[in-house]
Amino acid sequence: MSANRKPPAPAPLVAAVPTTTPFVAPEVLERTYGAPGMLRLGANESSFGPSPRAIAAMREEAPRNSWYGDPESYELRSALARRLGCSVENLIVGSGIDDLHSLVVRTFCAPGSTALETEGTYATFAYHVAAYGVRLRTVPYRSDGGVDVDALIDVARREQPKMIYLANPDNPSGTFVEPEAVATLRDALLPDQVLVLDEAYADFVPPEKLLQPLLDPQVIRMRTFSKAYGLAGARIGYAICDPQIVRTFQNIRQHFGINRNGQIAALASLEDDAFVRGVVDEVERGREDYYALAARHGLRSVRSLTNFVCIEIGTKAEANAFLEDLLRRGVFVRKPSAPPLDGYIRVTVGTPAERTKFAEIFAAARTPVRA
Repeated sequence: MSANRKPPAPAPLVAAVPTTTPFVAPEVLERTYGAPGMLRLGANESSFGPSPRAIAAMREEAPRNSWYGDPESYELRSALARRLGCSVENLIVGSGIDDLHSLVVRTFCAPGSTALETEGTYATFAYHVAAYGVRLRTVPYRSDGGVDVDALIDVARREQPKMIYLANPDNPSGTFVEPEAVATLRDALLPDQVLVLDEAYADFVPPEKLLQPLLDPQVIRMRTFSKAYGLAGARIGYAICDPQIVRTFQNIRQHFGINRNGQIAALASLEDDAFVRGVVDEVERGREDYYALAARHGLRSVRSLTNFVCIEIGTKAEANAFLEDLLRRGVFVRKPSAPPLDGYIRVTVGTPAERTKFAEIFAAARTPVRA
């Protein structure tokens, strides 16, 4: 090959995308810090594993992993439809909510159009917005770290974005927008606007607190098996929306992109309500442990309806330094990027043993070194 030859340039739209990685994985951090076996409390994975039924189902089907998964995910969609009280035609399955973010942005946002979200909310949506040449407009969190629905409505009316993104409960704050406020945002939509309601942590919310009704022609609700069901590595998420939107998604989605084992595990998990209830209950206890930990150190925390808690450290620089210190001590956590939460760290609820270990390391990191 000639030394003067160069690889071809990407399309201008792709070339214009800034270099970014939404999340640095714990495996990367373990290699970077030379610390294998880190305490994994940063990615909001479940420390409680998948349902035993899911594990058994995957084990039984392992010899058939030479087969593709059902491209329609029909059995899983049918089971979800029965559980949710909707039609199979209202459901589409993706390889996690991140995959669905890409699908919804591609479907509704032309290059040069606008999407709207809270600054500092879940980063992958903005990642896909940038990848498809869409302009991102943001509003800040409220002073208490909650989502400012009134500000979203105000900007939506003025700038008329094609899409509004709301993670509820929010990640990384853990805060929750009450259904009446979500309904107000939904009712403010113009006829050609879409509300993407990311409900990744819905399993930790009492069902009566979620937006009703389930179906709305302008709302796309996204849920996942990654959190309470403990199947983050299986990559199974789903969207609930109007059948016409599902049909449009079918025209452009990757039909064999769904993990076969993930389909099997998700289906088995839906039959194990007791396991999921146990996880949700233990997560609630773990949140209380973290609130108490923060209080013992004279720090504030954010009340959460997720499987994580934000604990205030100080300024943004102090929180960054503390997170770095925890990484050197073998603890993987993350932190919010936008004010007023950029002085906090975000900690996933671990098992009782993991919470005890974290509390010990947290205390050691908070103790000044004496000369």
